[in-house]
Amino acid sequence: MKVNVTLPIDRTDTGEAFWTFDALMQISQAVERAGFTAACVTDHPCPTERWLNANGHYAQDPFTILGFIASVTKTLRLQTGIVVLPYRNPFITARAVATLDRYSGGRLTLSLGAGYLKGEYKALGVDFDNRNELMDEYLRALKTALSGKEFTFEGSGYVALGNRIAPGPVQRPHPPIFIGGNSPRAIRRAVELADGWNPFFTVAALAATARTASLTCEDDLVHSLHYMRQHCEKVGRETPPEVMLGSLTVPGETATPQQLLDTIGRYRALGITGAGYYVNGRTVSEYCDNAQRFGEEVLSKID
Repeated sequence: MKVNVTLPIDRTDTGEAFWTFDALMQISQAVERAGFTAACVTDHPCPTERWLNANGHYAQDPFTILGFIASVTKTLRLQTGIVVLPYRNPFITARAVATLDRYSGGRLTLSLGAGYLKGEYKALGVDFDNRNELMDEYLRALKTALSGKEFTFEGSGYVALGNRIAPGPVQRPHPPIFIGGNSPRAIRRAVELADGWNPFFTVAALAATARTASLTCEDDLVHSLHYMRQHCEKVGRETPPEVMLGSLTVPGETATPQQLLDTIGRYRALGITGAGYYVNGRTVSEYCDNAQRFGEEVLSKID
């Protein structure tokens, strides 16, 4: 069972505690020592005030931050969790992906999604209502461009006629691609176009403000897993997508180490291969201590 960690680099309630390269280096190395599989960073370049006030959060540029993390770690995987693919031209994203995977020695995992924040789409000049169509198109364009070979691809408002992005990524044919999102459309996309599915638990206030599909408990997750497997049968996919859950717990839930280990056991029985965890800490020192403790009490005891 893989356990990833979302870094606290976007917190504003701790002043500038986590807003320096030195802080990023210390917490990245601490989670690597603790035994986490990957460090995850998300993607909200220009979120709305309304969403932030409804339990949303800020985000730093994901490829920049993951590049910094790569430079100070050796084995920790680097995961976008998630990048909103329609926000950027897919070939710009492909160049960033290939560069990061190449210079990190093949440690990148891509979690990509269509996004759900209408006000952010508007600020970035991208058609919100067409986001799912753009997501599918951009995903195909991204995979084509990551071949490392000359490629041709015609999309909505752009065309590549014999272009090449080289060197390509270390991981072939491309870094693992997970589809983030809880909706049936996202699940079908994961089955048809990706290596894995990356659902996440939601809270009511966030779901209402962000127009994202609700996933509030394990029962909802079980229902979605059943839908995913049904769609695999429908389209003839023999091996279902790998499932990486965004969090071990639902928002606001607290759990003891033993309760977390029990949860991991239940998820594993459902066929889930990994999940995220958020380490608390208001200072770098406190964060690193808590990461170490979680490693000793939970990660070291996972079979």
